[in-house]
Amino acid sequence: MTPIEITIPLTAEALPLEAARGLHAHLADFIAKLEADMPTTLTVSGIDIELAKGERYAGLILNDDGRPGYHLILLPGEAQEVSWPDAIEWAKKAGGELPTRREQALLFANLKSEFQAAWYWSGEQCSAGYAWNQNFSNGYQSYNGKSYEGRARAVRRLTA
Repeated sequence: MTPIEITIPLTAEALPLEAARGLHAHLADFIAKLEADMPTTLTVSGIDIELAKGERYAGLILNDDGRPGYHLILLPGEAQEVSWPDAIEWAKKAGGELPTRREQALLFANLKSEFQAAWYWSGEQCSAGYAWNQNFSNGYQSYNGKSYEGRARAVRRLTA
């Protein structure tokens, strides 16, 4: 970038209001471009995460702004041949909740080996009669009727 030198008269007579507003707009655009090129520093605090027997650390879920949101822990055990409402109850009894679709994508990426090559209920509804699921053989997300029987795993969350 070639440096430029600008001299701005700082009196109301020398710099009319409309000219000052125009200069302000140009400077704002210039500052925005400079800020867009600056590196982002992300600090993730080092924490110790205690895992109970059989628990597996799945990874960090980011907030919508890209900053650390929470850590995801996969709980031990699996429910088989359960409807969606029964899967929700099973997860509660296991000490957790069904994972969200976003969490299931992370589980597929980081802990696929902890799952059978089958579909698992998510905690998210698709509509009044349907809920989302994740297929752990190919990563595909789809939905089934809530009365269908499938598998379930539970997760817990630890704020980052």
